[in-house]
Amino acid sequence: MAKSGPTGRQRVERGSASALLRRFVRQDRNDAWAVRLLPRIAFGFAAAYTLFALASSSGSSFVAVCGLLTLGLVVWFMRRRRQLLLALTSTLLTTGLTGYFAAAGEAARWGTSAIVSGEAVFGYWALAGMALLGAWIPKNHPGGRGMTVVGTDLIIAVASGVGMVWPEAGVPIGFVGISVVLTLRGGGVQAVRNGMRRASSSRFGRKDTTDKGS
Repeated sequence: MAKSGPTGRQRVERGSASALLRRFVRQDRNDAWAVRLLPRIAFGFAAAYTLFALASSSGSSFVAVCGLLTLGLVVWFMRRRRQLLLALTSTLLTTGLTGYFAAAGEAARWGTSAIVSGEAVFGYWALAGMALLGAWIPKNHPGGRGMTVVGTDLIIAVASGVGMVWPEAGVPIGFVGISVVLTLRGGGVQAVRNGMRRASSSRFGRKDTTDKGS
């Protein structure tokens, strides 16, 4: 029984692979793909070797490289969801900034217990999580959700600055501030107005029906 030769699809795949290889080897200046591919391969190998050398130098360097790679992958996969990426970046920066402010305030105040500063830090982190959830829970959000989180995080940062001097007042100020921002940016005021209009219209409608019946 005679052996069958390669199918048409296999011949096309082999032809395309050989054509790509010839384009890569020839490096025609008019071929943008071939001209750009070689530098990308070279820089890719150089970057991979650099990261491997840094990661193998020490344990802390290995953790730092893994963290950077993870962060890069997260940014790459979320590049199209800019509002969520902006919100997460702002939240991470806010948590680090509030922790720094709390540590600086604790170092400046010798008589204050470290428990008070620790509770304030966890309070700021809880407020940051509350702002992130509060921007994404409403189905209809009039403004940008990421910008809403940025505004609330700015208020949390200011509240943590106040907490450096007065630790007991930082978290309540932040809570009131982010509640106001979430209400204004999330359409809470408009919802209250619509509810008041509906209530007033229904009340006046009932009065009109009673007057007509009499």
